[in-house]
Amino acid sequence: MSDSPLDYLLTRRSVKFVQAPGPSADQLDLILRAAMCAPDHGATRPWRFCLVRGAAIPKLLDIAIEAGEAAGTPIPAHKIEGSRRWLADVPLMIAIACKLDYSSKIPEHERLLAVGAAVTNILNAAHMLGFSAYWSTGIGTYLDGVGDTLGFDALDYRFMGYLSIGTPTSDMPTIERPDYQPFVTEWVPAE
Repeated sequence: MSDSPLDYLLTRRSVKFVQAPGPSADQLDLILRAAMCAPDHGATRPWRFCLVRGAAIPKLLDIAIEAGEAAGTPIPAHKIEGSRRWLADVPLMIAIACKLDYSSKIPEHERLLAVGAAVTNILNAAHMLGFSAYWSTGIGTYLDGVGDTLGFDALDYRFMGYLSIGTPTSDMPTIERPDYQPFVTEWVPAE
């Protein structure tokens, strides 16, 4: 791969199974600074991130399991097993939320888009630094109380999932990307 920024964008991919090493403090600083550069209508800066590392990762999964049971929608055993396998070696997770603002003139969907753009910057920065990452809405993202546990009170935040970041556990084959043309049209005004 050359050092062209476009090469990094064209080769980025989601990688679920990662292990240590994760980003150093300096690398994480760069990754999170990249998030702050996301497009953001009205400069609302709605993105919020909570770092989860080490022994806190399996504890967070336990909280999600308990939340599912409390809600009467227990997480199936095979999903719990798969999540434990996935998270066993993850060195860093970043929980993601959107700060709600009921008085803002900026619509909520634009705030959510800004958070998505910030997460995309994190994914790209991690890739440019040689790490792999995966955005998941598993681990209780949609269960009451899980976001609150991370400091994202449901009255003030829309909890949006997690990023796992680290070094891939195995070599990843090249991904065949779709041709963009079927997804693009051109509007021409009537004369």
